[in-house]
Amino acid sequence: MNPLLSRLQPYPFERLRQLFAGVTPNPALRPISLGIGEPRHPTPEFIKRALTASLDGLATYPATAGDPRLRAACAEWLKTRYGLDADPATQVLPVNGSREALFAFAQTVIDPAGDPVVVCPNPFYQIYEGAALLAGARPYYAASDPARNFAIDWDGVPPETWSRTQLVFVCSPGNPTGAVMPLGEWEKLFDLSDRHGFIIASDECYSEIYFRDEPPLGGMEAAAKLGRTDFRRLVSFTSLSKRSNVPGMRSGFVAGDAAILKQFLLYRTYHGSAMSPVVQQASIAAWRDEQHVIENRALYRQKFAEVTPMLARVLDVRLPDAAFYLWAGVRGSDTEFARELLAQYNVTVLPGSFLARAGAAVPGAAAPAVNPGSGRIRLALVADTAECVEAAERIVQFVQSRFQLNQ
Repeated sequence: MNPLLSRLQPYPFERLRQLFAGVTPNPALRPISLGIGEPRHPTPEFIKRALTASLDGLATYPATAGDPRLRAACAEWLKTRYGLDADPATQVLPVNGSREALFAFAQTVIDPAGDPVVVCPNPFYQIYEGAALLAGARPYYAASDPARNFAIDWDGVPPETWSRTQLVFVCSPGNPTGAVMPLGEWEKLFDLSDRHGFIIASDECYSEIYFRDEPPLGGMEAAAKLGRTDFRRLVSFTSLSKRSNVPGMRSGFVAGDAAILKQFLLYRTYHGSAMSPVVQQASIAAWRDEQHVIENRALYRQKFAEVTPMLARVLDVRLPDAAFYLWAGVRGSDTEFARELLAQYNVTVLPGSFLARAGAAVPGAAAPAVNPGSGRIRLALVADTAECVEAAERIVQFVQSRFQLNQ
């Protein structure tokens, strides 16, 4: 067996299952889950029709590079959304969802010789850590600063760590915090990349769910604004799952540095990760329509507008920049909070400590003394508004009763 598998930590939802072992949820209340970030708004009918109308595609093997029409649709979306001119033949590549691509990308770009480092945010999406470990690298967990809306503290990464860094994972809008990186932070990261030669993987799967008039800045958009129109050492990852409510389609694309994507395509050719022709045709339809995205965003805005003020009465929480999570501070243990909430009010939330790390995987590097997710919970507002409001009402009652008991 691959010895690197022993370095993987249990996935957050496996830890959640273990945490809830022996807990009997209140049978008087129907279960409500805010634990998993799985979009639950209805899939648009026109995407379903495009999928079923393309079933003849099942009779052919797809090309790993994808249908040129799909690559063109992705490039057109980059132009519409960010004002970018990306070459669909060399700077765009369809992938089977951003999760698969993020993992495979690390296997492509990491040279395991010389004890390499992969920098990722803390808290973080656990695929970054697993991808780094299985590529033979060590993760370095770059802290986020609650005082700056959970912006990543790039200045806190030691110079000796940067010198060994081969890959940096950026998540903007962030999971779980919802923070968006501004242009100044992108400029700092690009300067560090120029100095040390590392590649930036920008995870932007939440880019179309935001709560203010200005859409989140993308990595390639930031590069273009700073004159880096070749997108050197930068690859952005995006997905239809959240944007179009099609998580089961497993469809997205990567875009950026043409030289890196050429090597990534080579890896994927051997990896056997071509997208089904049926999914490709449905994806073309999805990328070329924005009305359903506007309507989807409006649903999230309504939910967050109703739920956030309710929870702010009893938890340390505020409206994020983007994404569909609330990153809420609780009094005391986040794991105890989650267990008691399930037992008493039949609401599932994810403890924040499951999404972050204490300590350093890089020997000698500075590390937080405690897990930065401790004392926080992640709430995924993915159900309809009524269900999310009901969950919020139960959480308010739970916190108020808990506070009274502790008086």
